[in-house]
Amino acid sequence: MATARLSVRALNRALLSRQFLLKRHDLPERDAVEHLIGLHAQIPAGPYVGLWSRLRGYRPERLSTMVAERELVRTALMRSTIHLVTPDDCLALRPLVQPVLDRDLYSNSSHSSVVKDLDLDAVIKLGLKLLDERPRTPSELGKALHERWPDRKPDTLAYAVRNLAALVQIPPRGTWGGAGRTVHASARTWLGRPLDPDPSIERMIRRYLAAFGPASVADVQAWCGLTKLAEIVGRMELRTYLDEDGRELFDVPELDLPDPAVPARPRYLPEFDNVFLSHARRERIIPDGVSFGEWSRRHGVLRAVRGGALRGNLLVGGLLQGIWRVDAEKKAYKLVVEPFTKVSKTDLGALESEGHGLLAFAFPQGESFDVQVVL
Repeated sequence: MATARLSVRALNRALLSRQFLLKRHDLPERDAVEHLIGLHAQIPAGPYVGLWSRLRGYRPERLSTMVAERELVRTALMRSTIHLVTPDDCLALRPLVQPVLDRDLYSNSSHSSVVKDLDLDAVIKLGLKLLDERPRTPSELGKALHERWPDRKPDTLAYAVRNLAALVQIPPRGTWGGAGRTVHASARTWLGRPLDPDPSIERMIRRYLAAFGPASVADVQAWCGLTKLAEIVGRMELRTYLDEDGRELFDVPELDLPDPAVPARPRYLPEFDNVFLSHARRERIIPDGVSFGEWSRRHGVLRAVRGGALRGNLLVGGLLQGIWRVDAEKKAYKLVVEPFTKVSKTDLGALESEGHGLLAFAFPQGESFDVQVVL
Protein backbone atom coordinates (compact mmCIF):
# COMPACT_ATOMS: atom_id res chain seq x y z
CA MET A 1 0.00 0.00 0.00
CA ALA A 2 1.34 3.42 -0.93
CA THR A 3 2.43 5.65 1.95
CA ALA A 4 0.31 8.78 2.31
CA ARG A 5 2.05 12.02 1.34
CA LEU A 6 1.34 14.97 3.63
CA SER A 7 1.28 18.59 2.51
CA VAL A 8 2.88 21.38 4.52
CA ARG A 9 -0.64 22.55 5.32
CA ALA A 10 -1.58 19.10 6.69
CA LEU A 11 1.55 19.06 8.86
CA ASN A 12 0.77 22.56 10.08
CA ARG A 13 -2.73 21.65 11.17
CA ALA A 14 -1.49 18.46 12.84
CA LEU A 15 1.11 20.45 14.77
CA LEU A 16 -1.38 23.13 15.82
CA SER A 17 -3.88 20.49 16.92
CA ARG A 18 -1.38 18.60 19.04
CA GLN A 19 0.01 21.82 20.48
CA PHE A 20 -3.51 22.92 21.57
CA LEU A 21 -3.35 25.89 19.19
CA LEU A 22 -6.26 25.07 16.89
CA LYS A 23 -8.65 25.50 19.80
CA ARG A 24 -8.30 26.12 23.50
CA HIS A 25 -8.64 23.09 25.74
CA ASP A 26 -10.21 22.49 29.13
CA LEU A 27 -7.29 20.88 30.91
CA PRO A 28 -5.52 21.29 34.24
CA GLU A 29 -2.26 23.16 33.80
CA ARG A 30 -0.19 20.19 34.89
CA ASP A 31 -1.79 17.92 32.29
CA ALA A 32 -1.13 20.47 29.55
CA VAL A 33 2.52 20.89 30.56
CA GLU A 34 2.94 17.12 30.65
CA HIS A 35 1.36 16.62 27.21
CA LEU A 36 3.56 19.34 25.71
CA ILE A 37 6.64 17.74 27.34
CA GLY A 38 7.32 21.02 29.05
CA LEU A 39 7.27 24.65 28.01
CA HIS A 40 10.28 26.63 26.88
CA ALA A 41 11.13 28.80 29.88
CA GLN A 42 14.37 30.67 29.21
CA ILE A 43 12.22 33.80 29.58
CA PRO A 44 10.23 33.26 32.82
CA ALA A 45 6.98 34.78 31.53
CA GLY A 46 6.99 32.56 28.43
CA PRO A 47 5.12 29.55 29.84
CA TYR A 48 2.37 31.79 31.21
CA VAL A 49 1.63 33.35 27.83
CA GLY A 50 2.04 30.01 26.10
CA LEU A 51 -0.58 28.33 28.26
CA TRP A 52 -2.95 31.29 28.01
CA SER A 53 -3.14 30.72 24.24
CA ARG A 54 -3.81 27.01 24.76
CA LEU A 55 -6.21 26.69 27.71
CA ARG A 56 -9.66 28.01 28.59
CA GLY A 57 -10.31 29.70 31.92
CA TYR A 58 -6.63 29.78 32.76
CA ARG A 59 -5.18 32.17 35.33
CA PRO A 60 -1.44 32.71 35.86
CA GLU A 61 -1.69 32.51 39.63
CA ARG A 62 -2.45 28.78 39.48
CA LEU A 63 0.63 28.01 37.44
CA SER A 64 2.69 30.28 39.66
CA THR A 65 1.52 28.42 42.78
CA MET A 66 2.48 25.12 41.18
CA VAL A 67 6.00 26.43 40.60
CA ALA A 68 6.22 27.73 44.16
CA GLU A 69 4.96 24.43 45.59
CA ARG A 70 7.29 22.23 43.48
CA GLU A 71 4.49 20.74 41.39
CA LEU A 72 6.33 22.09 38.34
CA VAL A 73 10.04 22.84 38.04
CA ARG A 74 12.39 24.83 35.81
CA THR A 75 15.43 22.88 34.66
CA ALA A 76 17.87 22.50 31.75
CA LEU A 77 16.67 19.73 29.43
CA MET A 78 16.12 19.59 25.68
CA ARG A 79 18.78 21.45 23.69
CA SER A 80 20.33 22.39 27.07
CA THR A 81 17.69 25.11 27.46
CA ILE A 82 15.46 25.82 30.45
CA HIS A 83 12.06 24.14 30.36
CA LEU A 84 9.14 24.18 32.77
CA VAL A 85 8.21 20.54 33.36
CA THR A 86 6.55 18.20 35.80
CA PRO A 87 8.79 16.63 38.47
CA ASP A 88 8.35 13.23 36.79
CA ASP A 89 9.60 14.63 33.50
CA CYS A 90 12.49 16.42 35.18
CA LEU A 91 13.67 13.14 36.67
CA ALA A 92 12.96 10.97 33.61
CA LEU A 93 14.12 13.25 30.81
CA ARG A 94 17.31 14.55 32.38
CA PRO A 95 19.20 11.22 32.17
CA LEU A 96 18.11 10.83 28.54
CA VAL A 97 19.35 14.26 27.42
CA GLN A 98 22.53 14.20 29.51
CA PRO A 99 24.66 13.76 26.35
CA VAL A 100 23.27 17.07 25.10
CA LEU A 101 24.38 18.89 28.23
CA ASP A 102 27.76 17.14 28.09
CA ARG A 103 28.24 18.34 24.52
CA ASP A 104 27.17 21.86 25.46
CA LEU A 105 29.83 22.01 28.17
CA TYR A 106 32.69 20.36 26.29
CA SER A 107 32.14 22.26 23.03
CA ASN A 108 31.36 25.64 24.58
CA SER A 109 34.08 28.12 23.56
CA SER A 110 33.89 29.81 26.97
CA HIS A 111 34.26 26.65 29.01
CA SER A 112 35.77 23.75 27.05
CA SER A 113 39.42 24.67 27.63
CA VAL A 114 38.80 25.40 31.33
CA VAL A 115 37.33 21.97 32.11
CA LYS A 116 40.13 20.15 30.29
CA ASP A 117 42.08 17.91 32.70
CA LEU A 118 39.76 18.96 35.55
CA ASP A 119 38.49 16.34 38.01
CA LEU A 120 34.84 16.92 37.15
CA ASP A 121 33.58 14.17 39.45
CA ALA A 122 35.10 16.08 42.36
CA VAL A 123 33.60 19.35 41.09
CA ILE A 124 30.14 17.82 40.90
CA LYS A 125 30.45 16.19 44.32
CA LEU A 126 31.46 19.43 46.01
CA GLY A 127 28.94 21.45 43.97
CA LEU A 128 26.03 19.28 45.08
CA LYS A 129 27.25 19.38 48.68
CA LEU A 130 27.31 23.18 48.54
CA LEU A 131 23.84 23.31 47.02
CA ASP A 132 22.49 20.95 49.67
CA GLU A 133 23.81 23.33 52.31
CA ARG A 134 21.67 26.04 50.72
CA PRO A 135 20.52 26.96 47.23
CA ARG A 136 22.93 29.33 45.49
CA THR A 137 23.15 31.58 42.47
CA PRO A 138 25.61 30.51 39.76
CA SER A 139 27.92 33.31 40.92
CA GLU A 140 27.80 32.14 44.54
CA LEU A 141 28.36 28.54 43.54
CA GLY A 142 31.24 29.45 41.25
CA LYS A 143 32.99 31.53 43.92
CA ALA A 144 32.69 28.72 46.47
CA LEU A 145 34.09 26.17 44.01
CA HIS A 146 36.84 28.59 43.03
CA GLU A 147 38.22 28.35 46.57
CA ARG A 148 38.96 24.68 45.87
CA TRP A 149 40.11 25.21 42.27
CA PRO A 150 41.65 28.71 42.23
CA ASP A 151 43.22 28.19 38.78
CA ARG A 152 39.81 27.71 37.10
CA LYS A 153 37.19 30.31 36.21
CA PRO A 154 34.33 30.47 38.74
CA ASP A 155 31.66 30.75 36.05
CA THR A 156 32.95 27.63 34.31
CA LEU A 157 32.98 25.65 37.56
CA ALA A 158 29.35 26.61 38.19
CA TYR A 159 28.41 25.85 34.58
CA ALA A 160 30.01 22.42 34.85
CA VAL A 161 27.80 21.58 37.84
CA ARG A 162 24.75 23.00 36.02
CA ASN A 163 25.38 20.74 33.02
CA LEU A 164 26.71 17.58 34.64
CA ALA A 165 24.38 17.38 37.62
CA ALA A 166 20.59 17.67 37.63
CA LEU A 167 19.77 21.12 39.02
CA VAL A 168 16.55 23.12 39.16
CA GLN A 169 15.97 26.87 39.23
CA ILE A 170 13.92 27.63 42.32
CA PRO A 171 11.35 30.37 43.08
CA PRO A 172 10.75 33.25 43.16
CA ARG A 173 12.25 33.17 39.65
CA GLY A 174 9.70 31.53 37.39
CA THR A 175 6.65 32.57 39.40
CA TRP A 176 4.17 35.02 37.91
CA GLY A 177 5.56 38.49 38.53
CA GLY A 178 8.31 37.00 40.67
CA ALA A 179 11.60 38.80 40.30
CA GLY A 180 14.99 37.53 41.27
CA ARG A 181 18.20 36.03 40.06
CA THR A 182 18.68 32.44 38.98
CA VAL A 183 19.11 30.30 42.11
CA HIS A 184 19.99 26.63 41.77
CA ALA A 185 19.17 23.65 43.93
CA SER A 186 19.80 19.95 43.43
CA ALA A 187 16.83 18.34 41.69
CA ARG A 188 17.09 15.32 43.97
CA THR A 189 16.97 17.46 47.10
CA TRP A 190 14.32 19.90 45.82
CA LEU A 191 11.99 17.11 44.66
CA GLY A 192 12.85 14.60 47.38
CA ARG A 193 13.62 11.71 45.05
CA PRO A 194 16.36 10.61 42.65
CA LEU A 195 16.56 10.61 38.88
CA ASP A 196 14.68 7.84 37.09
CA PRO A 197 17.07 4.85 37.09
CA ASP A 198 15.54 3.31 33.96
CA PRO A 199 14.26 6.06 31.63
CA SER A 200 12.83 5.04 28.26
CA ILE A 201 14.03 6.84 25.15
CA GLU A 202 11.32 5.10 23.14
CA ARG A 203 8.67 6.56 25.42
CA MET A 204 10.23 10.01 25.05
CA ILE A 205 10.09 9.70 21.25
CA ARG A 206 6.46 8.57 21.32
CA ARG A 207 5.56 11.53 23.50
CA TYR A 208 7.37 13.88 21.14
CA LEU A 209 5.41 12.53 18.18
CA ALA A 210 2.12 12.86 20.10
CA ALA A 211 2.92 16.53 20.76
CA PHE A 212 4.77 17.53 17.56
CA GLY A 213 4.28 14.84 14.92
CA PRO A 214 4.20 13.50 12.33
CA ALA A 215 7.94 14.11 12.21
CA SER A 216 11.22 12.84 10.80
CA VAL A 217 14.13 11.43 12.74
CA ALA A 218 15.92 14.73 12.13
CA ASP A 219 12.96 16.55 13.68
CA VAL A 220 13.11 14.41 16.83
CA GLN A 221 16.83 15.09 17.10
CA ALA A 222 16.37 18.84 16.59
CA TRP A 223 13.84 18.91 19.43
CA CYS A 224 15.84 17.03 22.04
CA GLY A 225 19.39 17.67 20.84
CA LEU A 226 20.34 13.98 20.74
CA THR A 227 21.84 12.33 17.65
CA LYS A 228 21.86 8.88 16.04
CA LEU A 229 18.22 8.11 16.83
CA ALA A 230 17.39 6.54 13.45
CA GLU A 231 17.98 2.98 14.63
CA ILE A 232 15.81 3.46 17.68
CA VAL A 233 12.98 5.04 15.69
CA GLY A 234 13.30 2.33 13.05
CA ARG A 235 12.57 -0.49 15.47
CA MET A 236 9.52 1.21 17.00
CA GLU A 237 6.00 0.38 15.85
CA LEU A 238 5.00 3.67 14.29
CA ARG A 239 2.80 4.91 11.48
CA THR A 240 4.73 6.31 8.51
CA TYR A 241 4.02 9.10 6.03
CA LEU A 242 5.96 11.06 3.44
CA ASP A 243 6.20 14.82 3.24
CA GLU A 244 5.99 16.77 -0.02
CA ASP A 245 9.72 16.19 -0.65
CA GLY A 246 9.51 12.46 0.00
CA ARG A 247 11.06 12.53 3.48
CA GLU A 248 9.87 9.74 5.76
CA LEU A 249 7.79 10.92 8.70
CA PHE A 250 6.80 8.91 11.75
CA ASP A 251 3.78 9.12 14.02
CA VAL A 252 2.07 7.33 16.86
CA PRO A 253 -0.55 5.02 15.35
CA GLU A 254 -3.32 5.94 17.77
CA LEU A 255 -3.60 9.56 16.65
CA ASP A 256 -5.38 10.72 13.50
CA LEU A 257 -4.67 13.90 11.59
CA PRO A 258 -7.09 16.84 11.51
CA ASP A 259 -8.69 18.06 8.31
CA PRO A 260 -6.12 20.37 6.65
CA ALA A 261 -8.96 22.71 5.70
CA VAL A 262 -9.81 23.57 9.30
CA PRO A 263 -9.20 27.29 9.94
CA ALA A 264 -6.59 28.48 12.43
CA ARG A 265 -7.40 31.46 14.60
CA PRO A 266 -4.60 33.98 15.30
CA ARG A 267 -2.61 33.20 18.45
CA TYR A 268 -0.31 35.28 20.60
CA LEU A 269 2.70 33.23 21.65
CA PRO A 270 5.76 34.07 23.74
CA GLU A 271 9.07 35.09 22.19
CA PHE A 272 10.25 31.50 22.28
CA ASP A 273 7.79 28.65 22.12
CA ASN A 274 8.56 25.03 21.40
CA VAL A 275 6.13 25.09 18.48
CA PHE A 276 8.82 27.08 16.62
CA LEU A 277 11.86 25.20 17.91
CA SER A 278 11.09 21.51 17.65
CA HIS A 279 11.68 20.53 14.01
CA ALA A 280 14.74 20.39 11.81
CA ARG A 281 12.74 21.84 8.92
CA ARG A 282 10.23 24.38 10.12
CA GLU A 283 8.20 25.29 7.06
CA ARG A 284 5.14 23.74 8.73
CA ILE A 285 5.14 26.69 11.18
CA ILE A 286 7.53 29.30 9.73
CA PRO A 287 6.78 30.38 6.12
CA ASP A 288 9.18 30.37 3.19
CA GLY A 289 11.62 28.02 4.85
CA VAL A 290 13.12 30.80 6.99
CA SER A 291 14.78 29.35 10.08
CA PHE A 292 13.57 30.64 13.44
CA GLY A 293 17.07 31.88 14.20
CA GLU A 294 17.15 33.96 11.02
CA TRP A 295 13.62 35.24 11.69
CA SER A 296 14.58 36.19 15.24
CA ARG A 297 17.68 38.04 14.07
CA ARG A 298 15.70 39.86 11.41
CA HIS A 299 13.12 41.16 13.88
CA GLY A 300 14.98 40.91 17.19
CA VAL A 301 16.44 44.39 16.88
CA LEU A 302 12.96 45.79 16.44
CA ARG A 303 11.81 44.11 19.64
CA ALA A 304 14.89 45.12 21.60
CA VAL A 305 14.77 48.76 20.59
CA ARG A 306 11.09 49.17 21.25
CA GLY A 307 11.12 47.20 24.49
CA GLY A 308 7.75 46.48 26.03
CA ALA A 309 6.35 45.12 29.27
CA LEU A 310 5.71 41.83 27.49
CA ARG A 311 6.41 40.70 23.93
CA GLY A 312 6.26 37.71 21.66
CA ASN A 313 5.49 36.20 18.27
CA LEU A 314 2.25 35.98 16.36
CA LEU A 315 0.54 33.16 14.49
CA VAL A 316 -1.75 34.19 11.63
CA GLY A 317 -3.30 31.45 9.52
CA GLY A 318 -1.35 28.98 11.63
CA LEU A 319 2.06 30.38 10.65
CA LEU A 320 4.57 32.72 12.25
CA GLN A 321 3.51 36.00 10.70
CA GLY A 322 4.29 38.81 13.10
CA ILE A 323 5.51 40.12 16.42
CA TRP A 324 3.76 41.86 19.29
CA ARG A 325 4.66 43.84 22.38
CA VAL A 326 2.88 45.48 25.30
CA ASP A 327 3.75 49.08 26.11
CA ALA A 328 2.88 50.25 29.62
CA GLU A 329 2.44 53.72 31.06
CA LYS A 330 1.26 53.66 34.66
CA LYS A 331 -1.90 51.54 34.48
CA ALA A 332 -2.53 52.02 30.76
CA TYR A 333 -1.51 49.06 28.61
CA LYS A 334 -1.29 49.04 24.83
CA LEU A 335 -0.73 45.92 22.78
CA VAL A 336 1.10 46.78 19.56
CA VAL A 337 0.73 44.08 16.91
CA GLU A 338 2.96 44.09 13.81
CA PRO A 339 1.91 41.47 11.24
CA PHE A 340 4.32 40.69 8.42
CA THR A 341 1.52 39.79 6.05
CA LYS A 342 -1.81 41.19 4.94
CA VAL A 343 -4.47 40.44 7.54
CA SER A 344 -8.06 39.62 6.58
CA LYS A 345 -10.96 41.39 8.28
CA THR A 346 -11.80 38.17 10.10
CA ASP A 347 -8.25 37.77 11.40
CA LEU A 348 -8.07 41.46 12.27
CA GLY A 349 -11.15 41.11 14.45
CA ALA A 350 -9.66 38.02 16.09
CA LEU A 351 -6.37 39.82 16.72
CA GLU A 352 -8.19 42.64 18.49
CA SER A 353 -10.42 40.29 20.48
CA GLU A 354 -7.57 37.98 21.48
CA GLY A 355 -5.41 41.01 22.19
CA HIS A 356 -7.83 42.47 24.70
CA GLY A 357 -8.02 39.05 26.32
CA LEU A 358 -4.24 38.88 26.59
CA LEU A 359 -4.07 42.31 28.22
CA ALA A 360 -6.79 41.46 30.71
CA PHE A 361 -5.01 38.19 31.51
CA ALA A 362 -1.52 39.61 31.94
CA PHE A 363 -2.36 42.96 33.53
CA PRO A 364 -5.53 42.65 35.64
CA GLN A 365 -4.46 45.78 37.51
CA GLY A 366 -4.79 47.80 34.32
CA GLU A 367 -7.24 50.70 34.12
CA SER A 368 -7.21 51.01 30.33
CA PHE A 369 -6.39 48.63 27.49
CA ASP A 370 -5.80 49.31 23.81
CA VAL A 371 -4.90 47.06 20.88
CA GLN A 372 -3.12 48.65 17.93
CA VAL A 373 -2.59 46.52 14.81
CA VAL A 374 0.05 48.13 12.59
CA LEU A 375 -1.07 47.47 9.03
